[in-house]
Amino acid sequence: MFTKILIANRGEIACRVAATAKRMGIQTVAVYSDADAHAKHVAACDEAIHVGGSAPKDSYLRWEAIIEAAKATGAQAIHPGYGFLSENEAFAEACAKAGLVFIGPPASAIQAMGLKAESKQLMEKAGVPLVPGYHGADQDPQLLKNAATDIGYPVLLKAAAGGGGKGMRAVWSASEITKAWEGARQEAKASFGNDAMYMEKLIEEPRHIEIQIIGDCNGNAVHLSERDCSIQRRHQKLTEETPSPFMTDELRSAMGKSAILAAEYIKYEGAGTIEFLVDKHRNFYFMEMNTRIQVEHPITEEVTDYDLIREQIKMASGVALSGRSHEPKQWAIECRINAEDPHNNFRPSPGKITAFHAPGGHGVRVDTHVYAGYTIPPNYDSMIAKLIVTGRNRSQAIERMKRALDEFVIEGVKTTIPFHQQLMVHSDYVEGNYTTKFMEDFEIK
Repeated sequence: MFTKILIANRGEIACRVAATAKRMGIQTVAVYSDADAHAKHVAACDEAIHVGGSAPKDSYLRWEAIIEAAKATGAQAIHPGYGFLSENEAFAEACAKAGLVFIGPPASAIQAMGLKAESKQLMEKAGVPLVPGYHGADQDPQLLKNAATDIGYPVLLKAAAGGGGKGMRAVWSASEITKAWEGARQEAKASFGNDAMYMEKLIEEPRHIEIQIIGDCNGNAVHLSERDCSIQRRHQKLTEETPSPFMTDELRSAMGKSAILAAEYIKYEGAGTIEFLVDKHRNFYFMEMNTRIQVEHPITEEVTDYDLIREQIKMASGVALSGRSHEPKQWAIECRINAEDPHNNFRPSPGKITAFHAPGGHGVRVDTHVYAGYTIPPNYDSMIAKLIVTGRNRSQAIERMKRALDEFVIEGVKTTIPFHQQLMVHSDYVEGNYTTKFMEDFEIK
């Protein structure tokens, strides 16, 4: 087991990793930017190293400086958290070359699943269900038109190197495809430096359901059940829950087996997530794999009683899996509390937090890095906290979340708390009757 690790991240995930490491008796090293000199994660670690300016490219993305910091402090391993360098295969390779353990999958697995078109080709070989589509390298416009006709409209155009909704277009007829294709390619080139596209059948009334997996160094994998992440805005998740209100025992078994199949096919190590689209008939299709810990991992922890950060560290140190998958024992919901104004199109609201009171009590968990007097910098994402509640069943979890949201006091900046309060009483949400299209008709009051 490691005696010291460096945490190559900031915010609540850096605090989260530091807390688990401390409980494991592992010393921690923080890295920080100019903007984060007084951040909570700096105080939470045993040591802290300044790595550059406020912009991510000048600090948290400077992997050469981060590796030097690890070597200088005697850290044996680096935990990348999520975002920044967590899915950068060059960084994972550089860690290995420097004699450091990257607490995550091997670079080969990150690379294999990093490009969406190539990852789908791999999953097809592994026997994982795919949405009907075209994922080939030939980008000839006429070939693509023919492929769209074969697939059947509507189709969805996606950037091969994309994410976050960039380079994505829904096309409902042959007359629209040329214009949509060119527009998506231009956006993909500008956003990712790569204009390669792929095409899939557009799944109507879809649910976004992901399976948490853990893989070890022996090539074995298990799953820790699902998370329903269908409440999204512009392809960004707002709230998650487990189990999914749409789930059946048969569907969970089938999705779990496919997720394990995917992980073992690429010899995955550590924590990862296989994301699926599920249609109204409960057919499921591979969407992508996130080769890192997810923002929403706490709800899985709460219903399985496993610390996923601890499992990451154990797998990275060479511990083998027991070989048993796990199903939810309770119900958990997470609301992402962001510094955004839900009444103004969720516009970011950086600034100084003048008052901060987190809710508590049985079944309530708050993962955060902020405090009264903390200034949210404009340089990073807008997350303030993750509010996680657990109950014996879904109705109890919702009632507990409503109470916790009412008790959550954050002053000085606008937050998404009012949105979540309205969500928890929305009839379709309460009944579990929602898809990824839910937010298209949702009106903030």
